[in-house]
Formats: sequence, structure tokens, C-alpha cells
Amino acid sequence: MKHSSIAILCMGVMLASFTPSLAEVCGDANADSSVNLADAVYVINFVFKGGPAPVCDGLVDIDGNKYRTVTIGTQVWMAENLKVTHYRNGDPIPNVTEATEWGSLTTGAYCSYNNNDANVATYGRLYNWYAVVDPRNIAPEGWHVPTDAEWQTLIDYLGGEAVAGGKMKETGLTHWQSPNTGATNESGFTGLPAGYRIYTSADFADMGWTTDMWSSTEADSDYAWYRYLHHSDAGAGRSSNAPKIDGFAVRCVKD
Repeated sequence: MKHSSIAILCMGVMLASFTPSLAEVCGDANADSSVNLADAVYVINFVFKGGPAPVCDGLVDIDGNKYRTVTIGTQVWMAENLKVTHYRNGDPIPNVTEATEWGSLTTGAYCSYNNNDANVATYGRLYNWYAVVDPRNIAPEGWHVPTDAEWQTLIDYLGGEAVAGGKMKETGLTHWQSPNTGATNESGFTGLPAGYRIYTSADFADMGWTTDMWSSTEADSDYAWYRYLHHSDAGAGRSSNAPKIDGFAVRCVKD
């Protein structure tokens, strides 16, 4: 057994006797809505293996969802996708499940992939662009949906479009389809293949294969800029060919 494995085992045994103290140190470190030994294990894994930092900074949206965060260069990002169902002022974001209604929207809406809330814990929710830029604010207090320029700052820091995606993707094949090319997650961004809802038919597509993430930057009256990661590419793509009615994942960056 490697020394690090022994250390993890010993620390786990030690912390098992002091689980309540986690609430004082970091609380719900793995953001699963409970404080228990799993939080101790999460902190230990973070210390020895890296990845998304424990939830210690109190990032909570208006619905009470907790988010891990990660510092990448000069920016602080959410390390998971947005799940909120209300704007910051408390107004509900409409949950639109019916395809025809979704395809005709010109105002903000959200859905769960395949209209199945079981997907939310891992992949977050999908939002149209109108929700992203609604003046009531979709992001938690002190955070915002990144502009195209802020996405570019992240991509440049990670070495450019050709390689940044691998540094942003969760490793392994638990969620990504094979081959998950270039995935190291060395940034701690932990990009997941949340799929999307396409405007033409309001069908859901490509969970496990790709993720598209909105920016707040408009391309023209009908389209907006977004970034995407793919299972067979180490790159982080940029495009403006997404109609604002598409349903994409959202990551937020700290103000």
C-alpha cells in the first residue's frame, strides 16, 4: 500500500470520531445536504488528490442549493452547474416542460434534462438565454453568468482553446462517454456532459457526450455566444450558432 493511501486511511479513522466538528470547519464539504463522515472523506481526497474544493465559502443560491467553487488564475468559478429555480429577487423561473411552449419562448425558462429531476443533482438544470440575462439575476448574490470575454480569460489561462477542455473536464467514464479525450480536470472546473435542449424540436440530446454553457454575451438579435466541451476532444470550443431559445447549462463566476 502506498504511503498516501495509508495516510488517507488513518486520517479517515481519526476523523470518523470527530464528524460533528466538520460543521465548524467546513460543514457540508461535498454539498450533499448533510454533515457526516462522507464530508471528512471528501476533504481528505481533496488534500491528497485535488479536484473541486470543499464547500467552505458559503456559496448558496436562493433555493438553498450549495455549490463547490474553484479558483482558476484570477477568477473564482462554480465547480458545478447551476440548479436554481428562482431569480435572485425570489421570482420563480418558469419550468417549461412542453416542447411546443419551449420552442416559442422569448422570456426566461428552465428545465431538467428529459424533464427528469433525477438528473439535476449531477448535471444541474438547463436554461434558455433569456433566463441568463434577465435583470432579476439568475446567479447567486456576488456572482454572475460569465461574459464571452470572461470565458476567454479562463481558456487562455488553461493554455488555449486546443487544450483547455481536457483541463476542464471531469476525468474517467462515470459520466463522460469514452474516450473522454485529454481529460485531466487539473483546473478543478469539473465539467460534466449535461447535454442540451435544442430549439428546433425542444428535444433533449447528448447527455454523456457534450456540454454547452452559456455566456451572457449576445451575438445578434437571435443568437448568443457559448462554450462547449466534448467527449472526443481535448479542446474548449466557442460558438455563436446557438439560438437564444436553446437550453444550456450555466456556470457562474464570482464578481
